Amino acid sequence: MVELREITKENYEECLALSVAESQEDFVSSTVHSLAQAWIYYDTAFPFAIYADGTMVGFIMLGYYETEQYYTLWKLMIDEKYQNKGYGKKALRLGIDYLINRFKVKEVYTAYYETNRIARNLYASIGFRETGEIVGNQIGMKLIVSNEEGMQ
Repeated sequence: MVELREITKENYEECLALSVAESQEDFVSSTVHSLAQAWIYYDTAFPFAIYADGTMVGFIMLGYYETEQYYTLWKLMIDEKYQNKGYGKKALRLGIDYLINRFKVKEVYTAYYETNRIARNLYASIGFRETGEIVGNQIGMKLIVSNEEGMQ
């Protein structure tokens, strides 16, 4: 069973130890960097540890960009030891459900580096579509939420 849990004083060090393969480091921020951002943007960042059957396997952070006035998938990473098991897709669905249930969102944005086809395919597999926008040096994507009950 995959679930999202709050990051607390009891589990933050385990979260800080999560890492991706060296070949993926250009695509995702470290959890140290991500948690620092979450602290700075504490009122609009929603970080969670991803657990599978009681083991921390990754990190996801959702957020609200006030300047753009939209909700976003800000960060998603699965530790190198736990990749290719479907945890990322399940966690992404749970994160979208969190935004739907808490904020009644109708759309969610994210972006990916053009060379990160794995992320692009993951996002597309649950309904994200490219927007045609370039966000920094990333390609923007948007998910239109049409199911009132969520993604599950």
